[in-house]
Amino acid sequence: MVAPPVLYNGHVDFRMRLVLATLSGRAIKIDRIRSDDMEPGLKDYEVSFLRLLEAITNGSVIEISYTGTTVIYKPGLIVNGTVTHNCPLSRAVGYFLEPVLLLAPFGKSALSLTLQGVTSNGVDLGVDTIRTALFPTYNKFGIMRQELRVIKRGAPPLGGGEVNVFLPHVVLQPITLHAAVKTPSVSKIRGVAYSTRVSPASVNRIIEGARGVLSITGCETFIYSDVARGEESGKSPGFGVSLVAEARSGWCYTAESVGGPGETPEDVGERAARALLEEVALGGMVCRSQVKSLIVLMVIGKEDVGRVLIGKGVIDEGFVRLLRDIKTMWGTEVRIKEQEMLDEEDEQAEGLDEYVVSIKGVGFVNSSKKIA
Repeated sequence: MVAPPVLYNGHVDFRMRLVLATLSGRAIKIDRIRSDDMEPGLKDYEVSFLRLLEAITNGSVIEISYTGTTVIYKPGLIVNGTVTHNCPLSRAVGYFLEPVLLLAPFGKSALSLTLQGVTSNGVDLGVDTIRTALFPTYNKFGIMRQELRVIKRGAPPLGGGEVNVFLPHVVLQPITLHAAVKTPSVSKIRGVAYSTRVSPASVNRIIEGARGVLSITGCETFIYSDVARGEESGKSPGFGVSLVAEARSGWCYTAESVGGPGETPEDVGERAARALLEEVALGGMVCRSQVKSLIVLMVIGKEDVGRVLIGKGVIDEGFVRLLRDIKTMWGTEVRIKEQEMLDEEDEQAEGLDEYVVSIKGVGFVNSSKKIA
């Protein structure tokens, strides 16, 4: 007897629910998608993501209602391969790449994905942030050798960027994570300041603005400059910066900022630096841009209890919705308890409000690789 699809309402967490359905092999039905809006139904970027999902899987069935307010998705096998996808300009390529990173390691073969469009827009994760912050998080689960090359940078609104991502490491299941001992101390700060179709001096001004804020940390700081010229500069002028605070243990915190109308490069650099300090101040092992991917990888791990330390500020409405969706899909509950101070004299831990998240893996096995 075929199990009925899992029911969801609304467009919130659209990508993550499709990812969970693909990993679990369960069909889902999402209805009432913006049913009360002036323009009801799926947006262009959501339809585009469904097409990308169809391209990297085999046997998936996607049914969209006439009004676009209902989607039925029956997942197939993740096969990966070589895929080129043209992303709509309404979202950055990070919108499409972030969920794909959760699927690609559990496919039949390696994935070589080329995405075309806007590379950074200040809303979705930028390509530099994905490479410098998300990839190290995946390494903690035994998923290695990811490569991301920015062939062309594309700023909003016209884009024109191109990114190639090579994900060769196919695994049966993630390894169990044990990272709930102590908040790592930041040892160095790295970053990339970039510009397209504007004066190269803008990049230096971004770096100066960021350094002015980060100087109080006393950490070694190096921000690389990337000035796109000619065909590599996309179709629109723009500039931005991505910053990463790295710990000796390999964990990292990240923040980014993209220049808006009327903003100076100094403003962009200072905003990104302050956002980075805020992420570090939240405590825990990961920042807000990494925590959802981390939780999903812990859930689909071996049937063992994994633990990770997160800051209280990382727990928001989206985090809670993810835990509810995980329980609906796999029946697994996540335990969250306050961190016990191992050393009362630890000055670094003083003032931090942190929690230990414990998750027992569901024993997921990559059936695509097993068949191969």
